[in-house]
Amino acid sequence: MENAPIVRFYSCRGVASEINRHANPFAIYTTDQNRNANAEREKMSSRFQLLRNASKVSPSSILHSISRTSSHFCDLDLDDEEEEDRDDICYIEEGGAKEGDEQHSEKPQQPPIPKKRVSRLSIILLDQGLFTVYKRLFVASLLLNVTALVLAATGHFTYARNRASLFSLVNILVLTLCRSEALLRLVFYLTVKILGHSFVPLRIKTAATSFLQSLGGIHSGCGVSSIAWFVYALVLTLKDNRDNTSIAIIAVASAILSLLCLTSLAAFPLVRHLHHNVFERVHRFSGWAALGLVWVFIVLTISYDPITRSYTDNLCSKLIKTQEFWFTLAITVAVVLPWLSVRRVPVDVSSLSGHASLIKFRGGVKPGILGRISSSPLSEWHAFGIISDGQTSHMMLAGAVGDFTKSLVSKPPTHLWVRTVHFAGLPYLVNLYDKVLLVATGSGICVFLSFLMQQSKAEVYLIWVAKGLDDNFGSEIVNRIKEYPHQDRIIVYDTAILGRPNVSEMSVTASKKFEAQVVIVTSNPEGSRDVVNACKASGVPAFGPIWDS
Repeated sequence: MENAPIVRFYSCRGVASEINRHANPFAIYTTDQNRNANAEREKMSSRFQLLRNASKVSPSSILHSISRTSSHFCDLDLDDEEEEDRDDICYIEEGGAKEGDEQHSEKPQQPPIPKKRVSRLSIILLDQGLFTVYKRLFVASLLLNVTALVLAATGHFTYARNRASLFSLVNILVLTLCRSEALLRLVFYLTVKILGHSFVPLRIKTAATSFLQSLGGIHSGCGVSSIAWFVYALVLTLKDNRDNTSIAIIAVASAILSLLCLTSLAAFPLVRHLHHNVFERVHRFSGWAALGLVWVFIVLTISYDPITRSYTDNLCSKLIKTQEFWFTLAITVAVVLPWLSVRRVPVDVSSLSGHASLIKFRGGVKPGILGRISSSPLSEWHAFGIISDGQTSHMMLAGAVGDFTKSLVSKPPTHLWVRTVHFAGLPYLVNLYDKVLLVATGSGICVFLSFLMQQSKAEVYLIWVAKGLDDNFGSEIVNRIKEYPHQDRIIVYDTAILGRPNVSEMSVTASKKFEAQVVIVTSNPEGSRDVVNACKASGVPAFGPIWDS
């Protein structure tokens, strides 16, 4: 025991590993005992051998992440860890070591260094960057409207001063179109068709990807701007045109303004993050009510005669001549269109484990497409990546992390409501590039699996990090990966066998090895942030889900 060297150990959430002082300070090497234990488990395990590829890209050590395990469906640990999740502090225990010495002198042990975990909300709002494309688009759309509003208020933009309510409707139309899944499906398709050529510079492709992923910034900016324009219109009415407007018009305008404010407040990040169901219902029903009152407002405004202080006839002929009517009609069409595709369809739900369910539908779907399902269509909708071979059926993999997804496991339904018009998201833009590294943790594999099952324009490489592949995801998912003809492009990392890895370092190393043009990751907010930041720091463009994507 006297000759035994003193080593460093890292301890987090009950896992202790030896740290090599002069290697990567964040790399954590397993002891011989742990390696032997892992070897025994590998011999006894029936899991497939795609794990062999991990050693080609990642360091030989097991790289552990110190980010907090959460209930996100893409988290690495899928088992229940309620007791461990109550811990708010990780500790690092250190000894001393000298390079090249056979005999290591012992240094006094340092006191535990507390490392507080960061809340998911701060990661979503702050750690993803203060100057993200989303926030820049928000500021740009808001600044453009504020500039026009100031010009109108100072008398330099007479048209806007006289038609302030119209400018509010223009903003509402823009924010509605930014959330129109049918329109965005077309925009994504045209983007891939036009820019998805090898001769198009990579910078243009990544700029298009960032813009399309961050359209929510325009949606939010126009939402705030619509309120500002409506306030301005109401103030002008009360100040200058009080005698030319009826009490009914002012009352309806005030009600619209109140509903717009309520809709906007419900979408505030803190409310949306902590009470998502409240956000979704308030956002939907307040928006619908506001749209209905806008129609009432337009009819009253156009038909009101300030001279006789009464409402006149010939409403139809007057309506079609007003810009407000056509903008409101366009908003209504954009709002109603998605609901025309809502259907109640039969489904086959199988519980892979207590942590996930596999939902099967009829009809093939192209890769990179996402879909929405619901058990109560007027209440809430849930979006999932679609797994399909493009032929007769498609599937969704749902991690049991919320009330709805847990009910799929405990009480599998025979029918679900769906929107038959599926929408395109970030994964759809894979075909914009020539070589893409896809990084998924946990159930996040669902959005990428179709690229392995269908022919893809892009050369796709995959890293999948998950726990208990067969137990938690089932043979149907695992076999899809095993059947991919280019096994040398796949790295599957089972944390039940190898421990928690440093996914960021794996991603950087793999992107360099495979010469990927871009990295696309689907993980929890912490994991996505770490992978994106690490890849960008190494010079590789990377994209992950943002909070309002």
